[in-house]
Amino acid sequence: MRLSRYFLPVLKETPAEAQIVSHRYMLRAGMIKQASAGIYSWLPLGFKVLKNIENIVHEEQQRAGHIPMLMPTLQSADLWRESGRYDAYGAEMLRITDRHGRDMLYGPTNEELITDIFRSNVTSYRDLPLTLYHIQWKFRDEIRPRFGVMRGREFYMKDGYNFDLTKEDALHAYNRHLVSYLRTYERMGLQAIPMRADGGPIGGDYTHEFLVLAETGESEVFYDSEITDLKFGDREIDYDSVEQCQAVLEEFTSRYARTDETHDEAVFNQVPEERRRTARGIEVGQIFYFGTKYSEAMNANVQGPDGKPVPVHMGSHGIGVSRLLGAIIEASHDDKGIIWPEGVTPFHVGIVNLKSGDAEADAACDKLYAAFTAIGLEPLYDDTNERAGGKFATMDLIGLPWRITVGPRGLKNGVVELTSRRTGESEELPPEEAVKRIAGIYGKL
Repeated sequence: MRLSRYFLPVLKETPAEAQIVSHRYMLRAGMIKQASAGIYSWLPLGFKVLKNIENIVHEEQQRAGHIPMLMPTLQSADLWRESGRYDAYGAEMLRITDRHGRDMLYGPTNEELITDIFRSNVTSYRDLPLTLYHIQWKFRDEIRPRFGVMRGREFYMKDGYNFDLTKEDALHAYNRHLVSYLRTYERMGLQAIPMRADGGPIGGDYTHEFLVLAETGESEVFYDSEITDLKFGDREIDYDSVEQCQAVLEEFTSRYARTDETHDEAVFNQVPEERRRTARGIEVGQIFYFGTKYSEAMNANVQGPDGKPVPVHMGSHGIGVSRLLGAIIEASHDDKGIIWPEGVTPFHVGIVNLKSGDAEADAACDKLYAAFTAIGLEPLYDDTNERAGGKFATMDLIGLPWRITVGPRGLKNGVVELTSRRTGESEELPPEEAVKRIAGIYGKL
């Protein structure tokens, strides 16, 4: 993409309403624009990152054997009355009456709707196990929406639902989700720690939240520092293996890690003092097992092996896709702007032409642009007439992980400058070598 043809409304000044780093940089980098309190338009740069995050979530969900679908944003209140949650949910639910006087709601979650879909179509234990998921906009009418996409009213979320014959099968689904979430977050350059949490209005005795440590986190967290040394890495897991998934769960949850809602000081004090840590955390996902809570209330039964009806065991599993943008920025930035991990960056590399209009510089940039495009990478080419300092400031602000600077002086020596956004280190090398270096980083050699 050529910057002269792109829509990137960057701001030089920080809007007064932005209180945390991610909100400030998302506004300044032209990623979002507030439509009303807690509701945002996603501008092209922000939308690209949002879709990159969504794609990673899809890939890891399907790697784990989960099946994508799509449910509507508006739901019938009748289903929620059937489960008993319509009146219990509270003021966060946006309730609507349609022109025929039917009570509707803008879905904050989808347990009732997915249970209705299941009970209408699945009747035998032979069709289990089954996990369905979707990624959809949701709405919770926060009393004080703030911090940009971190605590908005409208948000983009992946929520998945497993249906199993027994508790043991459902707990394997729980473990399978934990493994897939660890892979998902690490691909985004994040360390998200699974912490024992509270079930809240969804319910369930088994639940873990995934939290990214950050000073601006909404939750106080308590943990054993050993857990921050754990990495899932590139290991291969058989998601059908109960033993392998259980082993990962034990590895990542055996050390103390809890939110303030479930913190137990006596248990925490059993951790060696030098390893006890207290910090703030940003929730980016949560997994639940809640047994037959919804299947019994909504008569979601299957015919068991003995021919008798059995209520299915269920769980739900969510990832805050839009919230993840804020979490990544909170975890990866400096005083110049965002630092995107390679896995989610909106563009793979920035090309800065120091002298637009110079025949040799223009030709070199065009050649670089074509070379990256040919191997399936997407560059952002700053071909504008902005001064060099302004071009560098924009590239630093929007946070592309790599920048190639092209100017007449370097071209006389047959080199361009390759700069890492994360480290700030630069080196001069021939344009062809710069392309090879970037291609290798993104696995395109």
